[in-house]
Amino acid sequence: MGWIKSGNRTVTAEQFDARARRAANVIAGFGVAKGDGIALYLRNDIAYFEAVFGAGMLGIYPVPVNWHYTPDEANYLLVDSGVKLLLIHADLYEPIRSAIPPGLPVVIVETPEEVRSAYGLPDVPPPADFPLWRELVDAAAPWAGEAGIAPSSIIYTSGTTGRPKGVRRPAFTEEQNAAVSTMLGWSYGYTDVLEGRRDPASITTAVIGPVYHSAPNAHSAFSIRVGANVVICPRFDAEELLALIEREKITHLNMVPIMFNRLLRLPEAVKRKYDLSSLQFVTHAAAPCPPPVKRAMIEWWGPVIWEYYGSTEMGNVTCLSSAEWLAHPGSVGRVMPGVTLRVVDPAGNDVPPGTVGEVIGKGRHGTDFTYQNAPEKRAAMEKYGLVTPGDMGYFDADGFLYLCDRINDMVISGGANIYPAEIEAELHKLPGVADCAVFGIPDEEFGESVMAVVQPMPGAELTGDGLKAELRKVLTSYKVPRRIDFADSLPREDSGKIFKRKLREPFWEGRERRI
Repeated sequence: MGWIKSGNRTVTAEQFDARARRAANVIAGFGVAKGDGIALYLRNDIAYFEAVFGAGMLGIYPVPVNWHYTPDEANYLLVDSGVKLLLIHADLYEPIRSAIPPGLPVVIVETPEEVRSAYGLPDVPPPADFPLWRELVDAAAPWAGEAGIAPSSIIYTSGTTGRPKGVRRPAFTEEQNAAVSTMLGWSYGYTDVLEGRRDPASITTAVIGPVYHSAPNAHSAFSIRVGANVVICPRFDAEELLALIEREKITHLNMVPIMFNRLLRLPEAVKRKYDLSSLQFVTHAAAPCPPPVKRAMIEWWGPVIWEYYGSTEMGNVTCLSSAEWLAHPGSVGRVMPGVTLRVVDPAGNDVPPGTVGEVIGKGRHGTDFTYQNAPEKRAAMEKYGLVTPGDMGYFDADGFLYLCDRINDMVISGGANIYPAEIEAELHKLPGVADCAVFGIPDEEFGESVMAVVQPMPGAELTGDGLKAELRKVLTSYKVPRRIDFADSLPREDSGKIFKRKLREPFWEGRERRI
């Protein structure tokens, strides 16, 4: 069995299991029962996983919270989720103290040194009058019951188009749990472990994304569950990741494309400085990856780059290797066995290969889900007996799926459907463009017109007219943005998704159209 490491702390699998069993008794001691939830207002930390696995033994739902939330956002989640206990890092308590619902028990988790160092935080003493997680777990007796199948975390979607929604699934059956494990094994490169052909302790992975996001949450918990060695990183740092790969002989990683961007911007001397030969399986998802970025990563790291596509609601539904991507650049993969995935027109008919339609599907696990306190939003996700993640795309003749854009991001200008992702892909190819976002703004003549916000690379001198001239070489004229603004940075989730809502809002304020 493997180990878990964070900063200077290392625990064996046996030690972690003992801590998780003690954590189960601590959680039960607050009156939290099977089917209830506990809020984890925590950065990446061993204590987070102690609570997740301890709660899971009792059939209690972990509810990870985005610790970047404003007090209003935090209050919304804590109330909407109906959690019965809040665990929070010491330095995060004071900023949201006023947002904690009256009567909700609070347990303080001391902020570990590696987290303070990564974020440049002072050593904030735990607020008085609250119990400390470490002391409670140290003093508790191990829970002696037989653990059933742990419920999945209630993940609140990123809310790029409105208030986040909590995705809650009923308890898995044995068959569903096996199907979920198979799906995750394909996604993260653990199939040989699940089928008994590989010792899990020969795999070393790192948690480099925030665990309140769906993919890092699933990847990290699954890695611990199968017995891999797991390094918990407080936050992503491009050069530190390279150093970590060399130091810990990292074999497997789960990443998002913005991490690739930051790695590729490192000086060539830094890229060549570290030994990355231990890498065997590096997968990415959660946000579109510009083809030039992915090609550059494959050229640098070799054919170890994999990709999968899915959603919190559907699960993971496609995957592809480096070789498959090079043969089908821009694809997000072929459908996994046991998955139902269709591309349909507005009437629900399957569209021919190469024709853009709405992507709908259902994961191989066959589990249903609800949105916490939002049955009408759950009903809106239903399309022809399947789930719509809100994406437009198409299959090619070989059965590879390509995504064009989010339905909500599509621009309708003068009756023509324009997919911003296509324009963004071309902008990313242009010299001096570090990042970009394309969206629709009001236009009195055409209804909408295309606008781009571009983040230049340091030192680059870009002009709107110059970028438009380059885009006209590769795009039909009506797809070229009428307006191009520049920004030092773009509002992004840690998952890499751009908050286009924040960019669009000023232009649509006061209008009837929903953004």
